[in-house]
Amino acid sequence: MKMHSGKPAVPVVKVGEDVKLGQLIGEMGGVVSSPIHATVSGCVKSINERDPVTGQKAVSITIASDGLNTLCPDIKRPNIKSLQDFYDAVRDSGAVGLGGAGYPAAPKLAIKNLDQLDYILINGAECEPYVTADSNTMVADAKHVYVGVKLLMEFMRPKKVCVCIESNKPEAIKVMQETFAYDNNVEVCILPSLYPQGERKVLVYNITGRIVPEGARLADIGVIVTNVTTVAVFARYIACGLPLIKKVVTVDGPAVKSPANVLAPIGTPIRELFDFCGGFVDDEPRKVIMGGSMMGVAQPSLDVPVVKTTNCLIACSDRSANFPSATACIKCGRCLSVCPMRLMPPNFETAYMMRNFDALRHYKLNMCVECGSCAYVCPAKRPLVQAIQLGKEALWLHEKEGAK
Repeated sequence: MKMHSGKPAVPVVKVGEDVKLGQLIGEMGGVVSSPIHATVSGCVKSINERDPVTGQKAVSITIASDGLNTLCPDIKRPNIKSLQDFYDAVRDSGAVGLGGAGYPAAPKLAIKNLDQLDYILINGAECEPYVTADSNTMVADAKHVYVGVKLLMEFMRPKKVCVCIESNKPEAIKVMQETFAYDNNVEVCILPSLYPQGERKVLVYNITGRIVPEGARLADIGVIVTNVTTVAVFARYIACGLPLIKKVVTVDGPAVKSPANVLAPIGTPIRELFDFCGGFVDDEPRKVIMGGSMMGVAQPSLDVPVVKTTNCLIACSDRSANFPSATACIKCGRCLSVCPMRLMPPNFETAYMMRNFDALRHYKLNMCVECGSCAYVCPAKRPLVQAIQLGKEALWLHEKEGAK
């Protein structure tokens, strides 16, 4: 029930109840939340806490599939006549930021003043190694990407829409250029293949030249960024009424026999995806990462499920999974030179270790996008991005206690 940012969804089914494909099984738990739908038909086996992809336990619904995939009779196309109808349809589709962020799509799009909306950026810039799920969507499902973009233009009326793709994806570029060839209000922007090009603040700066101030939303500077697969998902829901129940996942890594992009029902144990791709080169891998190799999260087992934000699974062999031992910082400054936000990562690590919360604020910890570039280039192998993530949580808890 926690596949997105914000409040978890709340189960609306009971153990022993029969459910159908596409049926609502978890309703929104708050304004910033997302509904969850059954991805198979069958019987609700259990409702309990499980270890999800983040490592923090969350309520999960387990469905024993009957193998029939019987469609829920309540499935129908939404009737859209107004902007609010459009927002409601995006919400009911279950769409969230499918590039990995997981922020519910409806509240992201529901900005206060549409007159100030200059840009909608369709993010197809998959910048992490291995990940090609969004590229697959642009090639294989260009129709729904087109429909989704046209819906955004019709109801939100931005001054400009940009479909943003990195230069190392020639097939996706070709298909998108052909798809929008006769639409003067949509530009296919080809960006250098440079990590972290797909990070929203970096993307906004590289396309528009605008800087997102600390604590501000993108909408505050007249921009909305939404993932290309997210656009295709709510377009498909509006076209046929079927909510988000499947996800394109890149299955790759040194330990995978036959890497591929697969279409998997949400909730499928990741073990099934690896088996579908021929299993592993040797025995079970040393480490499995869900997400990209730079920002992904290592998984505790092969029994965790595919969730809405799963775009990639990377199986690492012993050699690729070894984490080098850290040595003392040599003050080389490489981490500063690669930081896309122009921050000072070593200061974050020191301040976190000393629990100096004033310093964490002073050096703008919350401006960090956690891209991991600093840790990647560090010759001393300092765990910089890990310290930043822990520092953010410590600072949040400190400020929460202060508020009390």
